[in-house]
Amino acid sequence: MDTNQNVAPTFYTVGEVAHMLRLNPVTLYRAIRDDAFPAVRIRSRYVVPAAALNELIAEVTSSGGCIDIAELITKRRTEREAGRVVGGASQ
Repeated sequence: MDTNQNVAPTFYTVGEVAHMLRLNPVTLYRAIRDDAFPAVRIRSRYVVPAAALNELIAEVTSSGGCIDIAELITKRRTEREAGRVVGGASQ
Protein backbone atom coordinates (compact mmCIF):
# COMPACT_ATOMS: atom_id res chain seq x y z
CA MET A 1 0.00 0.00 0.00
CA ASP A 2 1.36 3.40 -1.01
CA THR A 3 1.60 5.73 1.96
CA ASN A 4 2.88 8.73 -0.02
CA GLN A 5 0.61 11.62 0.96
CA ASN A 6 1.41 13.55 -2.25
CA VAL A 7 -0.19 10.98 -4.54
CA ALA A 8 -3.77 11.69 -5.61
CA PRO A 9 -6.16 8.82 -4.92
CA THR A 10 -7.46 6.66 -7.74
CA PHE A 11 -10.88 6.42 -6.10
CA TYR A 12 -12.81 8.63 -3.72
CA THR A 13 -15.51 7.71 -1.24
CA VAL A 14 -19.00 9.02 -1.88
CA GLY A 15 -18.62 11.26 1.15
CA GLU A 16 -15.41 12.79 -0.21
CA VAL A 17 -16.98 13.46 -3.62
CA ALA A 18 -20.14 14.88 -2.07
CA HIS A 19 -17.98 17.25 -0.03
CA MET A 20 -15.97 18.29 -3.12
CA LEU A 21 -19.14 18.94 -5.12
CA ARG A 22 -20.90 20.60 -2.18
CA LEU A 23 -23.69 18.01 -2.24
CA ASN A 24 -25.45 16.06 0.44
CA PRO A 25 -24.10 12.48 0.27
CA VAL A 26 -27.70 11.20 0.07
CA THR A 27 -28.14 13.18 -3.17
CA LEU A 28 -25.01 11.61 -4.63
CA TYR A 29 -26.01 8.09 -3.54
CA ARG A 30 -29.39 8.63 -5.20
CA ALA A 31 -27.73 9.76 -8.44
CA ILE A 32 -25.41 6.74 -8.37
CA ARG A 33 -28.29 4.31 -7.83
CA ASP A 34 -30.24 6.02 -10.63
CA ASP A 35 -27.22 5.43 -12.90
CA ALA A 36 -26.80 9.19 -13.25
CA PHE A 37 -23.30 9.46 -11.74
CA PRO A 38 -20.30 7.19 -12.37
CA ALA A 39 -19.28 4.87 -9.55
CA VAL A 40 -17.92 1.41 -8.89
CA ARG A 41 -19.90 -0.85 -6.60
CA ILE A 42 -17.95 -3.22 -4.40
CA ARG A 43 -20.45 -5.33 -2.50
CA SER A 44 -22.52 -2.73 -0.66
CA ARG A 45 -20.03 0.12 -0.98
CA TYR A 46 -19.61 2.65 -3.78
CA VAL A 47 -16.43 4.46 -4.79
CA VAL A 48 -16.05 7.13 -7.44
CA PRO A 49 -13.12 6.97 -9.86
CA ALA A 50 -10.94 10.06 -9.74
CA ALA A 51 -10.80 9.87 -13.56
CA ALA A 52 -14.58 10.38 -13.69
CA LEU A 53 -14.27 13.57 -11.65
CA ASN A 54 -11.40 14.77 -13.82
CA GLU A 55 -13.48 14.16 -16.95
CA LEU A 56 -16.43 16.00 -15.41
CA ILE A 57 -14.23 18.99 -14.59
CA ALA A 58 -12.71 18.99 -18.08
CA GLU A 59 -16.14 18.76 -19.72
CA VAL A 60 -17.65 21.63 -17.76
CA THR A 61 -14.54 23.75 -18.23
CA SER A 62 -14.41 23.22 -21.99
CA SER A 63 -18.16 23.71 -22.49
CA GLY A 64 -18.16 27.00 -20.63
CA GLY A 65 -21.65 26.26 -19.36
CA CYS A 66 -23.74 23.96 -17.25
CA ILE A 67 -23.66 20.27 -18.04
CA ASP A 68 -25.99 17.49 -16.92
CA ILE A 69 -23.84 14.56 -15.82
CA ALA A 70 -26.71 12.11 -16.44
CA GLU A 71 -26.98 13.29 -20.06
CA LEU A 72 -23.22 13.07 -20.47
CA ILE A 73 -23.18 9.51 -19.14
CA THR A 74 -26.10 8.49 -21.35
CA LYS A 75 -24.37 9.96 -24.41
CA ARG A 76 -21.10 8.16 -23.67
CA ARG A 77 -22.91 4.90 -22.97
CA THR A 78 -24.78 5.17 -26.28
CA GLU A 79 -21.53 5.90 -28.14
CA ARG A 80 -19.87 2.91 -26.48
CA GLU A 81 -22.77 0.61 -27.38
CA ALA A 82 -22.75 1.88 -30.98
CA GLY A 83 -19.02 1.15 -31.13
CA ARG A 84 -19.63 -2.40 -29.94
CA VAL A 85 -22.33 -2.94 -32.56
CA VAL A 86 -20.15 -1.53 -35.35
CA GLY A 87 -17.13 -3.42 -34.06
CA GLY A 88 -19.13 -6.64 -33.78
CA ALA A 89 -20.59 -6.29 -37.28
CA SER A 90 -17.17 -6.08 -38.90
CA GLN A 91 -15.89 -9.31 -37.37
